[in-house]
Amino acid sequence: MRSSCDRLQEALLQCHRRMPEGQARRSGCRHLNKALAECVVGEACPEEYEAVRSFCSSGGTSLKRKQCEEAQFSLSLCLSGHQRDFEQQP
Repeated sequence: MRSSCDRLQEALLQCHRRMPEGQARRSGCRHLNKALAECVVGEACPEEYEAVRSFCSSGGTSLKRKQCEEAQFSLSLCLSGHQRDFEQQP
């Protein structure tokens, strides 16, 4: 992860330390959790992530919905490739 993701990860850890476990923590830290997830995915698969953001941001024509599905599939493949690489590390 790069520094922007590192900062988000630290902020999420701090949120977890401050908030009691349970619904309050889930609600209070949700925005940081989402931001960190988006940061990590965007760093791992930047082109695929941007395609999903672009094509899936709102409703639209059947063509745009098809492009959204294709972008989501490409992102899934990219993330799966990173997962395999990670699992094969010694």
